Amino acid sequence: MKDSVPDLLQTLTLERLDENLYRGESRDIGGHHLFGGQLLGQALLAASQTVEWRGAHSMHGYFLRPGDKSAPVIYEVDRIRSGRSYATRRVVAIQHGKPIFNMSASFQVREEGIEHQIEMPEVPSPDALPDMTELFRRKQEEVPERLARLLARQRPIEFRPVDPVHPFEPEPRPPFRQIWFRVDAGLPDDPAVHKALLAYASDFSLLGTALLPHALTFMQGTIRAASLDHAMWFHRDFRVDEWLLYAMDSPSASHGRGFSRGHLFSRDGRLLASVTQEGMIRRI
Repeated sequence: MKDSVPDLLQTLTLERLDENLYRGESRDIGGHHLFGGQLLGQALLAASQTVEWRGAHSMHGYFLRPGDKSAPVIYEVDRIRSGRSYATRRVVAIQHGKPIFNMSASFQVREEGIEHQIEMPEVPSPDALPDMTELFRRKQEEVPERLARLLARQRPIEFRPVDPVHPFEPEPRPPFRQIWFRVDAGLPDDPAVHKALLAYASDFSLLGTALLPHALTFMQGTIRAASLDHAMWFHRDFRVDEWLLYAMDSPSASHGRGFSRGHLFSRDGRLLASVTQEGMIRRI
């Protein structure tokens, strides 16, 4: 697993082409199209490279077209405003001459103020849970050969679900789930890198939470789904090479769309970030 972390960091390392213009490499992680988390992480890093003395506190992105996982992505940053406390950037991701994703991101100078947070759910520690890859290996005989190779390959992020869902024979359950995860290798100290990696990882499992009451998973091949938008707020400092709990729920699904929310906690219970996402969900 640790051997795949440098490749993940390379994916999130952008080449500066010109003022406000960057290029990012693409990776095939097994889906039909470019992974949305890659766009989220790279776009946030592109915006961060145009801001000094401020850290990102929120981002709002819209997926416009399916991305090509075999082609690089160009990121064009618009420096909308740079105030004394806050700065705003707009980023457009482009492939083959067309925008595939856009994002607005806000940055803030660090300051002190009032504080409160919701409580972290009571769940088993990650030490007591098996890794997602190990869970798939246990069901290898039930999985088609091509998919089994994909699921068993080395991954840079270790996921440990609290209550795993059977990928091919799920049962209806309430739209709630929790997953521990971490990048299983030491990372640079740059907070912008950790925020980009958290944005990247936040796209895993979130939309799928809307499928739980309907006994559906993406691996069954009976639905067509795509992210429509993704928003994220960063509340407190964190590191993604330490265990984080991703607590997700889906309040609603209707009109061919599913809506999901997530809260990310440190192992000691601090609320680090919040996420929302809506996606298209259609039966095939």
